[in-house]
Amino acid sequence: MSIQWTLIAGVMYIELAATVLLLIPFISPTRWHQIFKSRFLRSIGNMSHIYFKMFLLLLVLFFIDAIREMRKYGGELAEQSRGDHGHHLDAEMQAHMRLFRAQRNFYISGFSLFLWVVLQRLATLISRLAVTMADSEAAMKQAKSASDAAAQLLKQEKVEQEEDQQKEANVSNEIKELKEGDEKLSYKKRLEAERDAALKQASAVSREYDRLMEEHADLQAKLKKAEGVVESKKDD
Repeated sequence: MSIQWTLIAGVMYIELAATVLLLIPFISPTRWHQIFKSRFLRSIGNMSHIYFKMFLLLLVLFFIDAIREMRKYGGELAEQSRGDHGHHLDAEMQAHMRLFRAQRNFYISGFSLFLWVVLQRLATLISRLAVTMADSEAAMKQAKSASDAAAQLLKQEKVEQEEDQQKEANVSNEIKELKEGDEKLSYKKRLEAERDAALKQASAVSREYDRLMEEHADLQAKLKKAEGVVESKKDD
């Protein structure tokens, strides 16, 4: 095997190992995403699309060359098969060997090309899955935070409603107490008014009594004076 095909075979083995490694289930996509975003890979990430296209073009060229050689040696073998087998046995064996090498190179280059595309697509899907998982986790945390905030608001609203109900009850009790106080005050004022009226009436009665007593005394005095005059006339 020539040097270039040895390198292509080595690349194929590396691609196969990398594909198997990426498919290991116990390494999470988030971990792979962190590896892809590491400082080393990020340093070559800016030119990665160029490297990918260049190596892809190189594999395509090797793949086309392998097809060309396989068709070439296949045609030579077909021509030799139509000739004399006895005189061209060594040449036919050489043709079979060259055809085998061309077919080997065809499978190596084709499989390397296929794995190269698969690796690139697999890495892209893993990165997208990791980003989606991160976004989903962030959305879940945001939803949980919003749910907790809503629950806190509902709890606070319930507490405020209870406080409002308690305030309304206190206001109702105060209004009731004020009404009772007003009723007591009105009753007290009414009693005081009745007392004042009774006192005024008693004072008027007392004054009237005093006036009547004075008139009575005057009448008695006049009566005694009249009796004295009558007695003095009788004596005369």
